[in-house]
Amino acid sequence: MADPSQAFTDMFRKIGEQLKVPSFDMTKIMEHHQKNFEAMTRSWQAMASGATELASKQREIFEAAVRDITEMAKDFKPSGSPQEILAKQTEFAKKAMEAAIANTRDMAELVQKSGAEAVTIIQGRMKESYEEIKAHIEKK
Repeated sequence: MADPSQAFTDMFRKIGEQLKVPSFDMTKIMEHHQKNFEAMTRSWQAMASGATELASKQREIFEAAVRDITEMAKDFKPSGSPQEILAKQTEFAKKAMEAAIANTRDMAELVQKSGAEAVTIIQGRMKESYEEIKAHIEKK
């Protein structure tokens, strides 16, 4: 009894010969897709690394905020004139705002860095892919 998968393959080969469809190298195609997959994996790893750094930065910010609030609560003794109390509160608010701005900038830089790295990996693979296709076409 003939192998059904071989008969199916032979049928497509015969159709290809009749229609004069150019042959293709399945190994090359698989290598091409393997390179694409590897580039996507590296891109995802870059994004995951960025997400990890971002989570670490957020934890650092939260810990610093808790530390600052705890320190402020220890040092806060509502004594003195209302102007002095307001000045202390204003100073704390100013420090908190400056920290928030700096932290936001740092987090934005982390997101931008990991995103740019991921895009660079994909762009590099796209250029390689283009060169591979171009070289293959020029051979023929």
